[in-house]
Amino acid sequence: MNICIIGGGLTSLSLAKNLINKKINVHFYYKNKIENFSSSRTIGISKNNLEFFKKEIYNIPKKIFWQIKKIEIYSEKLVKENLLRFENDKDNLFYIVKNDDLYASLLTKISKNRFFKKKLIKKNYFYVDLIKKNKYDLIINCDSNNYLSKKYFTKKIDKDYDNLAYTTILKHNKIINNIATQIFTRDGPIAFLPISNSETSIVCSLDTKKKKYKDSEVLDLIKKNNPKYKIQKIFELSSFKLSSSNLRNYYHKNILAFGDLLHRIHPLAGQGFNMTIRDIKILSRLIQNKIDLGMQIDSSILVDFEKDTKNKNFIFSNSINFIYEVFNFDKKIKNKNFIKILKAIGEKTSLTNYLIKLADKGLNF
Repeated sequence: MNICIIGGGLTSLSLAKNLINKKINVHFYYKNKIENFSSSRTIGISKNNLEFFKKEIYNIPKKIFWQIKKIEIYSEKLVKENLLRFENDKDNLFYIVKNDDLYASLLTKISKNRFFKKKLIKKNYFYVDLIKKNKYDLIINCDSNNYLSKKYFTKKIDKDYDNLAYTTILKHNKIINNIATQIFTRDGPIAFLPISNSETSIVCSLDTKKKKYKDSEVLDLIKKNNPKYKIQKIFELSSFKLSSSNLRNYYHKNILAFGDLLHRIHPLAGQGFNMTIRDIKILSRLIQNKIDLGMQIDSSILVDFEKDTKNKNFIFSNSINFIYEVFNFDKKIKNKNFIKILKAIGEKTSLTNYLIKLADKGLNF
């Protein structure tokens, strides 16, 4: 069995590792150079997804991920009052991982495997030649900006948030640092995500439709909303545009779209990579079923994959968009009445428990 994966990111590398664990030959194609992650970018991985990742993809070393025990949500309108609080007395809620650390560790591990071959895309006609020769059982495209994406995967439901996400790392005095904090300000949400007892990752999503922010203004916002840290140093800011999209067709013949090409969401709930891990879980199960039955891997897997994931991904993506719109609406209201209603709703234990399960397992719990 031979599978081609296109794209140099963390998604494509994680999927490749899952497949070679099944002793499937994976040809990993990438452009120019393997993706370089900003050292300030982090991802949140839910407890359920981390367990799957460690068992079915790669046993991530403990030094790479950081445990989060509690999440506290605040609004600028309700000073020092919890808007929402999520915690589980018995276990961690989720884990924070630095992108570049996980990528480097995973690449080192996978490069030694005899089922994995890494190949540079050197010529523009590579994609046409790939389709013409058709020598792979499956082609999985994780690159949203190549020939295959532009030819076969253009029908999407898109939304431009007119937001920029700014990321950085705070170096601060050492504390017990296992509570993630998100503050909804009039400029946009700011998340403080612990990555050690002396470092915290920042994701600051700002509305840039009417105002462009200087780096100094972003840093001032971070300092102003700093919940508890005695800052020693703030590292250089990185930024990227925010948008959401949902692909209408997941496959073409034996070519599967995957990762951000399938769905892209706002980072305020930290669910982007979690959605991708859930997709890997489902695709892995479908492929394993074929292997167990002694059947050839073919495009029928892609039909089943779309049936199993498309509606759930669309609903989940729109639930994240709904959360964004709720807080965006509150931002436009000058009084505190609406945010007080949200606080009252959030105090319902049954609701917070439901949201914890939803964040952990998606729509599959």
